[in-house]
Amino acid sequence: MFTMARKPQPQAGGGIVAPPVVVSGGQEWRAVGRTAVSILAALLVWALLAAVLGDPSHAPGPQQVLPELARGLLSGKMLPDLGATMLRVVSSFVLAMLAGTVLGIVLGLSRRVNDWFDPWLTIWNNIPALVLIVLCYLWIGLNETAAITAVALNKVPLVAVILREGVRARDPALSEMARVFGMGFVARHRHILIPQLMPHLIAAARAGLALIWKVVLVVEFLGRSNGIGFRIHLNFQMFDIAGVLAWAAAFVIVMLAVEWLILAPLSVRANRWRRE
Repeated sequence: MFTMARKPQPQAGGGIVAPPVVVSGGQEWRAVGRTAVSILAALLVWALLAAVLGDPSHAPGPQQVLPELARGLLSGKMLPDLGATMLRVVSSFVLAMLAGTVLGIVLGLSRRVNDWFDPWLTIWNNIPALVLIVLCYLWIGLNETAAITAVALNKVPLVAVILREGVRARDPALSEMARVFGMGFVARHRHILIPQLMPHLIAAARAGLALIWKVVLVVEFLGRSNGIGFRIHLNFQMFDIAGVLAWAAAFVIVMLAVEWLILAPLSVRANRWRRE
């Protein structure tokens, strides 16, 4: 449940304690309603544009694309390729988040290390994704290892930069207070550093996941024999625009489900400790 901070109330003895935070479910339902109306408006705009262009073969509207999407999902034809793409996304995401988080924390905690490696990170962050994909395929081969490595390498510098800035933005007074009270190294990181970094971790996850979706499709388009990117490539060769949009729509549905069911609740939970 989403929460909303209220004004702290003075307690006997001069202390101030934040009261329990309460939110009615009406706000949640209004947010759901706004999202539904926004999606319907987007579909309406799409349908109007398709009607204005008047050529279903070159500019198919939702009335052509959505039935094809429904047939693919209900028949199960799309599920194996969706599963292959999701496996690559999850594998690359986990590897990149782990490597980028460690690198970002190290760079944020040590100015000397950051001074040495910041130019490397800047160059790495600006290398085009296509270059890394092609190099991984040339060096490792046209296999799953190369595909996942290429995707992960494209995401690591973004995560590292976000986490580095998160470490720099932390409140050092909290760590100093914990040290004074004798908290150990692990306890300080668990109870002081990590809670302050959680909003940055969620931001890195969101930004990185958006990047991974795109790079995975390019990887599959160029060198895999299954997945959404591969199917889009086949429809592109046949100039089947409705097919391209149907596969893209399946991809968007999965992306929105991940955002609404996983990332958004995690973001609320990560910021729950904060008080306005």
